[in-house]
Amino acid sequence: MNKLELIGKEGIIANYRTGRHTVHPKHCILVFPGITSRKEANKLIGRTVVWYTSSGRELKGKITRAHGNNGAVRAHFKKKGVPGQALGQKIKIIK
Repeated sequence: MNKLELIGKEGIIANYRTGRHTVHPKHCILVFPGITSRKEANKLIGRTVVWYTSSGRELKGKITRAHGNNGAVRAHFKKKGVPGQALGQKIKIIK
């Protein structure tokens, strides 16, 4: 998969990053179809992702690292993070 194929690729916001007693709404776990290994997920690090709200606003985040061994990645969003309505919705790589 080359760099141009990644731009415009859509994935799903699977969940927030969680700990035993805490939830981190600024950190989301993303799953992209076709990416099934940690090695492929590491190629996405540094990419910018965007989620569009129903009102048209866009929340941008940056993919920071892989999550697990099955191709999921973590993205870090600024300010207040992502609302709960975004879980399970589509997210897009823009840069």
